[in-house]
Amino acid sequence: MSTPSLQFDNRFIEALPGDTETGPRVREVRGAAWSSVLPTPVADPQLLALSAEVAALLGLGPDLTGSPDFARVFGGNALYAGMQPWAANYGGHQFGHWAGQLGDGRAISLGELVTAAGARWELQLKGAGRTPYSRGADGRAVLRSSIREFLCSEAMHHLGVPTTRALSLVGSGDRVVRDMFYDGNARPEPGAIVCRVAPSFIRFGTFELPASRGDVALLRQLADACIARDFPELADAGTERHARWFALVCERTALMVAHWMRVGFVHGVMNTDNMSILGLTIDYGPYGWVDDYDPDWTPNTTDAQGRRYRFGTQPQVAYWNLTRLAQALSPLFDDVAPLHAGLAHFQSVHARREREDIAAKFGLAQCREDDVALRAAWLQILQDGEMDMTLAFRGLMAVDPQAPTVTVLEEAFYNPERRDAVLPALQAWLQQYAARLRDDPLDAQARQQQMAAANPRYVLRNWLAQEAIERAEQGDLAGVHALQAVLRHPYDLQPGREHYAGKRPEWARDKAGCSMLSCSS
Repeated sequence: MSTPSLQFDNRFIEALPGDTETGPRVREVRGAAWSSVLPTPVADPQLLALSAEVAALLGLGPDLTGSPDFARVFGGNALYAGMQPWAANYGGHQFGHWAGQLGDGRAISLGELVTAAGARWELQLKGAGRTPYSRGADGRAVLRSSIREFLCSEAMHHLGVPTTRALSLVGSGDRVVRDMFYDGNARPEPGAIVCRVAPSFIRFGTFELPASRGDVALLRQLADACIARDFPELADAGTERHARWFALVCERTALMVAHWMRVGFVHGVMNTDNMSILGLTIDYGPYGWVDDYDPDWTPNTTDAQGRRYRFGTQPQVAYWNLTRLAQALSPLFDDVAPLHAGLAHFQSVHARREREDIAAKFGLAQCREDDVALRAAWLQILQDGEMDMTLAFRGLMAVDPQAPTVTVLEEAFYNPERRDAVLPALQAWLQQYAARLRDDPLDAQARQQQMAAANPRYVLRNWLAQEAIERAEQGDLAGVHALQAVLRHPYDLQPGREHYAGKRPEWARDKAGCSMLSCSS
C-alpha cells in the first residue's frame, strides 16, 4: 500500500497514561485514559459515501480518497504511517444513573491528523470492531445506523450547529446481527463503518470515571492535557485555567443546546458519556427532528416511559450533566465557587442565546419581554394544532404585516380537525404578530433575510433518512447522495427538491426508523 505524506502526532496518547495491556480483551482499565487496540479487518471494504468538504478540511485530495487504499484504511483493514489506534476509557451517567466504566465500545481512533494549516483533527472509526470496552458486544455498526450518523453529522454542520463531522461511510461486506428494538427479533444486516472527525472526542464521562475511583492524579492529568490541546486560548490563564476552562465548557454546551432547540433537533440519549467537552453534538444514535411540534417528544424507544431526554427538557438535562461534570472536577478546586459560577454562566448564556433566536426566528430587531410570551403562545398553538415546526416557522416568513392570513401556514397542519380547533387562537395570534412586525425597525428585506438564516427549510427528518436507508440496503446509494446534496444548503430554496421539504407522510407516523428508534439505531 502506498503511504501518503500525512502528519500525525497523536497527543492524546502521548500526553496521557495508557493501558499496560494491548488488544480487545474486555477488562476493567484503571489508571489509564486509553487502550491500544487495532481495528478488526472486514471482508470487503467499499467506499459508499464521502464528504468532500471534510476531505478538503483534512487536506485529503481526490487521488487519495479515490484510491482503493482509502476504503481499506477507513474500513479498518490498513493504516497510514503515523496512525496509532486506540480506544478511550471513560464512564458516564446513563438515564440519570451512574454506569461506571463505559469507554469506546465500538469506536477506535486512528490518530490525530495535523493539517498543513496547523489544524488538528482526530479521526475515529465507529463500528471498527471489539475493544476492551465492548463489554458483551461485537464492536460493529450496521448500515442503517451508519447512514444516519454520516448524514446527520454533515447536516448539522451545514445548519450551523456545533457538531462532530463525518468523512466517510464504508461498507464492510460483512453481516452484523442486530435486534433493533431489543424484542427478540434479531436479524443479520449489512455492516458499515463511519469515520468521525473532531478536534477532540473527550466527553464529560472522561473526567467522571477517574473521579469516581478517587484517582485525582489521572483526573488532573486529563484536565491539563485537555486544556493544553483543545483550549489553546487558556495557555496564559495560570492558576485560573481550570475555572476559565469549566466556564468555557458551560458556555459552549449552552450554545450547542440552544442551536438544537432552534432547529428542532432531539438528541435522544443525552447521557454524560455522550456530551462533548468541546460543546459539539456527538454520538448520533436515536436522534430525530420534531415534525408536529411536541416538547414531550423523544425518538428513543428506550426512553419512551420516562421521556428524560425529550425535546423540551434538553437545556435542563444539559445543566444536570454539567453539574455532574462539576462534581467530578471538584477535587481540582480549593473552592467550589468557580464551579457554581460556571453553571450560572451556562444559564445566562443559554437565556441570552434563546432570546437572540426568538428575534432571529420571528424576524425582529431584538427580543423584548413581551416577545417571549408571543413565542410561548405560538408554540402552544403549534402543539394544540398539530403543526409542523419547520414548516410553520418558514410559513411565518410569508406573513404580511398589513394583512396577515392563515393561508401562509396551511401546509404546516397534519390534522384538519386540530386545525379548525386552533383557528381562532391562530388568527388572533397572527394579528398580534403582525402588529409587532409593524412596530419593529427591521424593513421587510432585512426581516426576510434574518428569518431565512434562522429557520431551515430542509432538515434530516427521520422518514427521509429511512427512505435513503431502505434503498441503500438494496444496494442503491442514490438516496444517500441526494440527501447529502440537499442538506448542504438547508436554508436555501432548492427548486425541484420539494419532496425533501415536505412534512411527514402518514405512512411514516408509526413506522420503525421514523417515529421509533433505539440505541441500536
